Amino acid sequence: MTVPARKIRVLIVDDSASVRETMKEILGSDPDIEVIGAVSDPFVAAAHIRQQVPDVLTLDVEMPRMDGISFLRRIMAQRPIPAVICSSLTEAGSDTLFQALEAGAVEVITKPSLGTRQFLLESRIRIIDAVKAAAQANLRPRPPARPPEGKLSADAVLAPPASGEAIGRTTDKIVCIGASTGGTDALLTVLRALPADCPPIAVVQHMPEHFTAAFARRLDGLCTIRVKEAANGEALLRGHALIAPGNRHMLIKRNGARYQVELREGPLVSRHRPSVDVLFRSAARHAGANAMGVIMTGMGDDGAHGLLEMRQAGALTLAQDEESCIVFGMPREAIRIGAAQRVAALEHLASEILKGYAVLQRSR
Repeated sequence: MTVPARKIRVLIVDDSASVRETMKEILGSDPDIEVIGAVSDPFVAAAHIRQQVPDVLTLDVEMPRMDGISFLRRIMAQRPIPAVICSSLTEAGSDTLFQALEAGAVEVITKPSLGTRQFLLESRIRIIDAVKAAAQANLRPRPPARPPEGKLSADAVLAPPASGEAIGRTTDKIVCIGASTGGTDALLTVLRALPADCPPIAVVQHMPEHFTAAFARRLDGLCTIRVKEAANGEALLRGHALIAPGNRHMLIKRNGARYQVELREGPLVSRHRPSVDVLFRSAARHAGANAMGVIMTGMGDDGAHGLLEMRQAGALTLAQDEESCIVFGMPREAIRIGAAQRVAALEHLASEILKGYAVLQRSR
């Protein structure tokens, strides 16, 4: 007789009674989740945890007696528990988003200041997916991001172009990166280690609308390369990384010797918008062997089949390894179906990207 898997035990922490009831309704509707408590502030939550440790916490930020981020920092320092922040963050307060992620939050769900119940009910799939992703999170310590003086030198990996080589030749090879849960820190580790003359990069990171611009600005301030939120029709250039805007799909299109991005609305693909599969499939169709695909930490399978299409079109493909992933979902599926040619730890992905780019350059 097969023993059924234990349900994911969730503790909801929010000072709004209506939010607590709505979250209980949403999470309780999934057969794999059990809500073991819904409390109004971190002090009550701490007492609850002493009696029964949850698998996942959902936390508001603004709460009486102690804010959610301060509580999360204490939890992560004393007894790490995967946490999903659910708060009425706005673009103007997006620094709070990054504080939450840096404190150890696995996912962030935004809620409006008005109409919260309806918004949360419409976000049911995202909330349940976030909790399930958090339950799988690998909370082991990860190596810190490489400091600027330790960055890789392109000269050590990339051969200079031959005499008389056309300028367009350095811009017709691209790298596409897809990430989800845990990807904000992982992308920082990778992009911060790349040199100023790195290959053109297109990134899909699952993130709420309005936060991708702030995320790109944060990366831009910490990296040598230029990082920005993509604009429709923008060219992919060496030394630049373009981040897909939240709630918009991003595709690759050829424009002469260069590639540019196209932003589209449309239905969810692989449960996401932007979708990594959309990016990868467009790269397979329009770039083929001129591209490299990299799939990183995240729950589910978004990007796995698109990466397989890239490989079948002649592109180089790479997946992050299990040990360094916060959630080994997307890379696992890519590896399982044979989409990834190589598997590497997070700290080696930048080097692998540069090596792969050198191979693409030589293969022209």
